[in-house]
Amino acid sequence: MAQERDHGGGLDAAVAKYGGLRSEWIDLSTGINPTPYPIPALSQMDWTALPDRAAADRLIAAARMAWNVPDDAAILATPGASAAIAQIPRLAPQGTVHIPAPTYNEHAASFANAGWTVNGDNAADARVLVHPNNPDGRHWNAQDMTPPLMVIDESFCDVTPEASLIAQANRPGALILKSFGKFWGLAGVRLGFVIGDPVLIARLTDMLGPWPVSGIALNVGATALEDRAWADATRTTLAQDANRLDTLMQSRGAELVGGTTLFRLYDVGDAAAWQARLAQSHVWSRIFPYSNRWLRLGLPPAHGWSQLESAL
Repeated sequence: MAQERDHGGGLDAAVAKYGGLRSEWIDLSTGINPTPYPIPALSQMDWTALPDRAAADRLIAAARMAWNVPDDAAILATPGASAAIAQIPRLAPQGTVHIPAPTYNEHAASFANAGWTVNGDNAADARVLVHPNNPDGRHWNAQDMTPPLMVIDESFCDVTPEASLIAQANRPGALILKSFGKFWGLAGVRLGFVIGDPVLIARLTDMLGPWPVSGIALNVGATALEDRAWADATRTTLAQDANRLDTLMQSRGAELVGGTTLFRLYDVGDAAAWQARLAQSHVWSRIFPYSNRWLRLGLPPAHGWSQLESAL
């Protein structure tokens, strides 16, 4: 029986329950950058031709440079990080996997669906660390990478590149995930990366088959990863906006628990009541099945701050 997933998003259901037009809502339930990377000019061939080797090579080269990937670690571009998460448990024999909770639940669901026993101890056959952790922003270190199969999900680590564990990507059994949808704000492009053990990457490549990434994603991804100036400026802006959000929420009585500069986690006492109150003003937030006190908010778009302030 498939394990139930719990995600942000679901704005259509919120609109159906609380009313209004979708265009009137701001969705703060995800940690996606509200100011995405500007889409570069695309040619007709980007839409019509099968992705070519030159475009794929350019993307991999851009990823290797942007993340300082060790020369002896392999890189695979995937149709979103979730596509890799679904397949990684099949790279090793079924066993026990340690996934420190609470965290992003897609990893546990994928391992459970592949027949693994989830949440073994530190001596497990595999371990998954979300770094920084979603939703509390916890960081891990190289000493935490102990089992034979080691998965580090760095989907939100581009806001703090100095904290990345990418230097460990050349360790046998290590796989580091990167998401293009969070920091660059282009979740609809469906682009992710798996970086690590060349043997495991080769097997994962075979499992995904030919042309896993569209020509559009190859072009947009390479252009964005090559743009260091945009990344540096964006990190500064995100930090400023995260501080602004903290000030606003704390002035209303919320207590900061943690997070990253793409999302903030607050203790609000009654999370369901806060979510409902915000929804009345067409602001969608994230609550969790394992805590009745935690409310997570992403950053509002530039036009959404006044709406959030009014909702609070």
